Amino acid sequence: MSGHSKWATIKHKKGALDAKRGKTFTRLIKEITMAAKAGGGDPDGNPRLRTAIAAAKAENMPADNIKRATQRGTGELPGVNYEEFTLEGYGPGGAAVLVEISSDNRNRTVSEIRHVFGKNGGNMADAGAVSYMFHKKGDIVIAKTAAKEDDLMVIVLDAGADDLVDDGENWEVLTAPSVYEAVLEAVKKAGITPESASVAMIPNLFVKLEGTQATSMIRLMEAMEDQDDVQNVHSNFDIDQKLLEEVAG
Repeated sequence: MSGHSKWATIKHKKGALDAKRGKTFTRLIKEITMAAKAGGGDPDGNPRLRTAIAAAKAENMPADNIKRATQRGTGELPGVNYEEFTLEGYGPGGAAVLVEISSDNRNRTVSEIRHVFGKNGGNMADAGAVSYMFHKKGDIVIAKTAAKEDDLMVIVLDAGADDLVDDGENWEVLTAPSVYEAVLEAVKKAGITPESASVAMIPNLFVKLEGTQATSMIRLMEAMEDQDDVQNVHSNFDIDQKLLEEVAG
């Protein structure tokens, strides 16, 4: 069903082996800093910061790095002034693309993202062109080998999840952002390790891509995620799992 969950799972597996840990840390540090700036430096009272710190710890980021990033956000330490904004566009085959940005130079970043779209068979679009196709949800992807459907259904629904979706090789648990942490904690307490977990922009509908369009779309996603100012990329493509793994692998 969800191209998003397939892509998230592949990114997670690649990340465990990826030499780009420095880029991963940079992205996480930016998110911690922006979360602290927006909602304060106390994770107990700032859900976004709490989620960002949990993601950083999952990547084994040193506690000192997390502390400094938080202090830069609250102004206790000097740091770069980042601006958060979203850019929208279309990829090959008309797939919608939503790019979340954290940048210290909007003009430079917009130019770079426009270039990435054009180089990989896509194009930039005006604000609002595709964002209406997405809604923010907690998204927890669990391998079918890790849990039985009936057991998992009880665990996640009792914790407040909205839905449990069969996504081929995986179960996809969807939640409201407000209960994401509670559902994720319930899953982990049950001894289940997710393939991936995040609060993401989930598409309302999907565009099936095949052949060269599918290959080009994967290249576009990878090129976007290689950009230093890109925090997250979301799309509504649906591509065969085998092809995703072949091209992205």
